[in-house]
Amino acid sequence: MSSTRFLDFQYNLSKRKYLRKPSRLFSMKDRVNSGLQKPLFQPNVEEMKKVFDKFDSNKDGKISQQEYKATLRALGMENTIHEVPSIFDVVDLDGDGFINFKEFMEAQKKGGGVRTMDIQSAFRTFDRNGDGKISAEEIQEMLRRLGESCSLEECRRMVRAVDRDGDGMVDMDEFTAMMTQSLRTA
Repeated sequence: MSSTRFLDFQYNLSKRKYLRKPSRLFSMKDRVNSGLQKPLFQPNVEEMKKVFDKFDSNKDGKISQQEYKATLRALGMENTIHEVPSIFDVVDLDGDGFINFKEFMEAQKKGGGVRTMDIQSAFRTFDRNGDGKISAEEIQEMLRRLGESCSLEECRRMVRAVDRDGDGMVDMDEFTAMMTQSLRTA
C-alpha cells in the first residue's frame, strides 16, 4: 500500500472514530482532558506559513531533512529525529526529497488539523522545568533555540498579553486560548 493511501486510510479511520457519539457521563471539558474526545482546530494559512518558514531556515521555499532535524533539535525533540525519513516518505508527495509549502499544508489536512494533544505537547516543549506554567524566561530560551532574539522584557510583554489570571506566567488554559485564537474548530 502506498504511503499516500495509507495516510488516507488512517485519516478515514480517525474520522470515523470522531464521528461516534461520546458518552454523556462526562462533561465536554472532562472528555477533552481525559482524551476521550480531542477537538480539532484548523490552522489558517498565514500562521502555517510562519511555521513553515521556521523549518525552512535557508529560505529556499522547501524544507530539507537536515532543516527538519535542526528544528526538532532546537525544540528539544532529539528523540524523534530518527522518524524524519519516514515523515518525508509520507509528506514529500512529488518525491523530490523536500517538503514544499503545498505538501506541508496537505500533511496538515490529512492529519486532521491541530489536536488538543498537539497543543499540550507544544506547551510541554515551552514548559522547560515542567511546573505547569511557562515563564518569560522559558519563552526567551525557546525563542533563542529557534534562532530568534527577544529581550526578557519583550517576553514578559508576551506573557502579559495572554496571562488572564495575572500570575505572570502562562498556564495550559491560557496557552490553549492563545494558540487557538486564530484557528477555527473543525
